[in-house]
Amino acid sequence: MTSTTFTIPTLETDRLILRAHREEDIAAEKVFMASDASRFVGGPVPPHRAWRTVASIIGHWALRGYGLWALEHKASGTYVGRVGLWFPDGWDEREVGWTLMPAAWGKGFATEAALASRAYAYDILGWDTAISQIDPANDASKSVARRLGATFEKTYEDPEYGLIEVWRHPAPETLVNGGMEAYA
Repeated sequence: MTSTTFTIPTLETDRLILRAHREEDIAAEKVFMASDASRFVGGPVPPHRAWRTVASIIGHWALRGYGLWALEHKASGTYVGRVGLWFPDGWDEREVGWTLMPAAWGKGFATEAALASRAYAYDILGWDTAISQIDPANDASKSVARRLGATFEKTYEDPEYGLIEVWRHPAPETLVNGGMEAYA
């Protein structure tokens, strides 16, 4: 019998810790995924699916060597969402993605954490491009993409999620300090 071990690195920004998910994060995910606030990320779904979502996120790390981090607010220790790198089977390209709990909306956390995630993708993993896939009705996510310097590229019809916009991130060679200049 073989076993797989892997490490999920911890990153820090001014206000956030990007870390591995913990079982206690699932309580917030259950509430979020059962609410209409999750409509842009496949919800609402029954609460038991939140456990499967987190397990899938951790499994992505095991299979790909990168993934979505849990976001912890440094000052309060509160779980505020998930942000990171995503490329599940069926995706055309590697993605920088973000999902925040509603109490964390409008505070700049998605932008702050996505900048750190993208810098990790470019500087550590050697990615030369990245996209973000966004529901056309998700104006808040499109605003985050714009703050990250991403530009709208195209739409396509995803068999599971319907119409999706693809936003292209700037290439690493066009960024200063891996794109983290706003937090240097």
